[in-house]
Amino acid sequence: MGAVEGSLEALKALVASGQTPDLVVTLPPSKSTRHSDFADLSDLARGSGSQLLYTTDINDAATVSEISSRAPDLALVIGWSQICREPFRSLPRHGTLGFHPAPLPQLRGRAAIPWTILAGLEETAASLFWIDAGCDTGDIAAQTFIQVTPRETARSLYNKQVSAMCELLPRVVAEISAGKITRLPQDPAGASYCAKRRPEDGRIDWTRSAVQLDRLIRAVGDPYPGAFTELDGHLVHIDSAHVFEGPPLYIGLPGQIQDQTDGGFRVSCGDFTCLEVTSWRASSPGPLPRHAVFGASRKVPA
Repeated sequence: MGAVEGSLEALKALVASGQTPDLVVTLPPSKSTRHSDFADLSDLARGSGSQLLYTTDINDAATVSEISSRAPDLALVIGWSQICREPFRSLPRHGTLGFHPAPLPQLRGRAAIPWTILAGLEETAASLFWIDAGCDTGDIAAQTFIQVTPRETARSLYNKQVSAMCELLPRVVAEISAGKITRLPQDPAGASYCAKRRPEDGRIDWTRSAVQLDRLIRAVGDPYPGAFTELDGHLVHIDSAHVFEGPPLYIGLPGQIQDQTDGGFRVSCGDFTCLEVTSWRASSPGPLPRHAVFGASRKVPA
């Protein structure tokens, strides 16, 4: 079950290892806007010999009945953002495996990849775990650690997580098929929880330091909605930037465009720091004027 880029890569890894699922459950394409990293699994599923089931709720009676009719041995929930309730969880003979891009029991919950970067962590992990009634609380089936680089972005960490998961998943499924089932209980004393993030949480507060804003831009970019600001009623998405430490030094208002460069522009931030923007998208055509000031707006990106 899945509907995102990681789901597609997981399915590819299973097919390549000769462990093609009997059934692939995914979102209908009409619901693709649910995920910024949505991926269509239908072509690969059909082409590899899997049956395909579209649903918007893996817990509804019709979906549970359809899965039950196949008497599954194992369910894999990879990139599906709904709680798996007991009627669903009780179907597979061995249980349901989930994937979480974090070193469980740390960073349970939502948006673990952005929060990893925002928190300035130097190490994370890819975790396969047995889904239970809690939020990412089930026993660990396998876990591999991942280094977080100083210039890590959401995209680079997402790709690392998917790569690690695709190495773990075929091995763990093969072990389960052979009767080797690993269940390592999580230590609740070491648990931490990530809050849900919304697109509007990517709004740039220029009164923060350039170091903080650089981290935000890296954390919420592709494949997520991204960091954004507003100028004269128009949205400007900032896709990449870095701290500019001069010379020259700029003294100005937070959010004020101080200089144009060959590849972008420099903006004053809090504490008289400066951010050099190297990639951006504006909803209005034309260059961004020097000394204009980015300001707050109630407008939220789609």
